[in-house]
Amino acid sequence: MEPVSMRGSLLVATPAIDDGPFRRSVVFLLDHDEEGALGVIVNRPLDSGVEEVLPEWGRAVDAPGCLFDGGPVAMDSALAVGVVDGFEVPPQGWRHMSGHIGLIDLDGPVPAHGVLRGLRVFAGYAGWSAGQLEEEIDEGAWLVVEARDHDVVSPCPDLLWAQVLRRQRDELRLWATFPDDPTLN
Repeated sequence: MEPVSMRGSLLVATPAIDDGPFRRSVVFLLDHDEEGALGVIVNRPLDSGVEEVLPEWGRAVDAPGCLFDGGPVAMDSALAVGVVDGFEVPPQGWRHMSGHIGLIDLDGPVPAHGVLRGLRVFAGYAGWSAGQLEEEIDEGAWLVVEARDHDVVSPCPDLLWAQVLRRQRDELRLWATFPDDPTLN
């Protein structure tokens, strides 16, 4: 039986992941099928500005105008995710992923100002082999929740983990109050 795709969802790290690149991370799943999953961590800004690596794209990204740590795989590569207003005429080089979110071809032209509601550039990505993500979810490492378009381009990425949890309608919202260091309670 083929797994139900979680493409377009958010993975929210639970406190079971207490160190490493995924601690308190929020991952937007760009792809998920029987061969595995691929996403980007949307709440890990880096110290480097986009213009330092991709000068022509620096003016197109939203605040904060820095690169984001997309995940531990292929950190020497970059990918861009953009949010469009609608689907009438998406910008050249934009490939739909979910909702109004899509990948942007960094080898193509920089979209004109105002064409996108938001744009982020990620160094690297997060990847899982076939069945690996499902095992991690079963072990309690990840919560799978609905993504909103603005999650990918949040102006306050450092607050996103708690914000996403707080908006849940069930007991998942309680995870937002989990202390940063439970040993200090």
